[in-house]
Amino acid sequence: MLSQRKNCDKVFIGSIDQGTTSTRFLIFDNDGVLVTSHQLEFDQIYPQPGWIEHDPIDLIKSVNKCMIEAVRKFEMMGYEASAIKTIGVTNQRETVLVWDKNTGKALYNALVWCDTRTAPTVKKLRTKEGSHKVAHMCGLPLATYFAGVKLRWLIENVSEVRDAIKEERAMFGTVDSWILYNLTGGKDGGVHVTDISNASRTMFVNLETQAWDDWLLEFFEVPRHVLPKIVSSSEHYGDMASGPLQGVPIQGCLGDQQAAMVGQKCFSQGQAKCTYGTGAFLLFNTGESHVTSKNGLLSTILYKLGPDAPVIYALEGSVAVAGSAVKWLQNNIGLIKSEKDIGKLAAQVDDTGGVYFVTALSGLFAPYWRDDARGTIVGLTNFTNKRHIARATLEAVCFSTRAIIDAMRNDALVPLQILKVDGGLSNADTAMQIQSDVLGIEVERPAMRETTALGAAFAAGLAAGIWKSTDELTKLTVNAHDTFEPKIDEKKRNKKYKEWEAAVERSYDWTRVVGNDDSESDEDEDDEKAH
Repeated sequence: MLSQRKNCDKVFIGSIDQGTTSTRFLIFDNDGVLVTSHQLEFDQIYPQPGWIEHDPIDLIKSVNKCMIEAVRKFEMMGYEASAIKTIGVTNQRETVLVWDKNTGKALYNALVWCDTRTAPTVKKLRTKEGSHKVAHMCGLPLATYFAGVKLRWLIENVSEVRDAIKEERAMFGTVDSWILYNLTGGKDGGVHVTDISNASRTMFVNLETQAWDDWLLEFFEVPRHVLPKIVSSSEHYGDMASGPLQGVPIQGCLGDQQAAMVGQKCFSQGQAKCTYGTGAFLLFNTGESHVTSKNGLLSTILYKLGPDAPVIYALEGSVAVAGSAVKWLQNNIGLIKSEKDIGKLAAQVDDTGGVYFVTALSGLFAPYWRDDARGTIVGLTNFTNKRHIARATLEAVCFSTRAIIDAMRNDALVPLQILKVDGGLSNADTAMQIQSDVLGIEVERPAMRETTALGAAFAAGLAAGIWKSTDELTKLTVNAHDTFEPKIDEKKRNKKYKEWEAAVERSYDWTRVVGNDDSESDEDEDDEKAH
């Protein structure tokens, strides 16, 4: 039989990748090679402007369906399901659920990480005594993004949640907790845990102690009894309670951006990865040192690969506009017909002809933090054509990425060794060559782009003994990669970046020019600039 013919020495690892718009189950072998996968999208719920929810049942159903279909494909390829020895989980971070431990049912839809209904909650929290201490303790600013303020909103606005907390039957968790609870039995013995990387996104964890912090819990008025147990990112949490992989241990868990770092093998201090999606998301490994940013970056826990392993920290930064700038050229301006055209068009010229495009379409994020900035194109002449604009758009992403990385270097005082990249825009060779030129270091792009799911698989495989150490993972060479090396000298690189910074300055203050009341005082304007 075919299944017997393929019943070799290889072992396999399953990986659940539960994202914002879809869920996937992927199966890797012990060389880190992707064997097969299945993906399902699920509904996004928009009750009001700015509100984004997920049906908790949809999340679990999509996980189970993807697992069933991926295992079916795996068996059709001639393998046996019993060859899958362990499972890892990676998830959309900061999305929040509360459920009833007696019934196992969610008490409200999941509040998605990008939901902004908590803006009034954040405003109120900022007025509380001691609010200035929060970011220093947990590494995260008071913002709608993070899980803690979402739980606070649920407590204040959903009576079912409030009653369940009073009666001590409420269970709080991010998506990893919800998945692990349900897959290990739900109300019939399911575990209530969260890994340290996800826990660090709640605002309830003290980065120094790596534990739930009594002061932070008191500040957010959250009782400790609703919280899951914090576990490492690589250990045995429980076994699959049902389905085609019943009895298989779940042994890895990481938030999605941290999982991508592990999948990219960024195990050394000074290594960084950038995921180019709608925006660009950067993480910088700071090793066992917790770094408090002075440049508007986030401090977070990267991973803890085993109960007795050290905690590894990271700095995070995000570029607001990356792939969305390309979409803007396509949909709003009609400059390109497809996102894939951007690289081809930009490659038709050697430079931008002196054009710089500051893509501040909704202000500038770190390290500038200027919500008064707006999109600005400077340097236009009779010589300028659409190819120059296309290239200037890619350069904007790369210059913005350098600004974040420079901030990370200044915070961490550690030289950047290499930038590993993934995400949609990384597929454009021209963009990645520009990125290498702008940074003056190598940019490495893996041939196998499923780095997030691979990171969860690595975490599970380490706990299962499939791999003995991160050194062994680093030596895996089956996944080829493309390397882009700088092709311009330091003098030209610095000159271009200086010109970029001058262009950025010209994008400032535009919201004060257009649409503002002239009666606003200069003093108020200066205060707002400083903020």
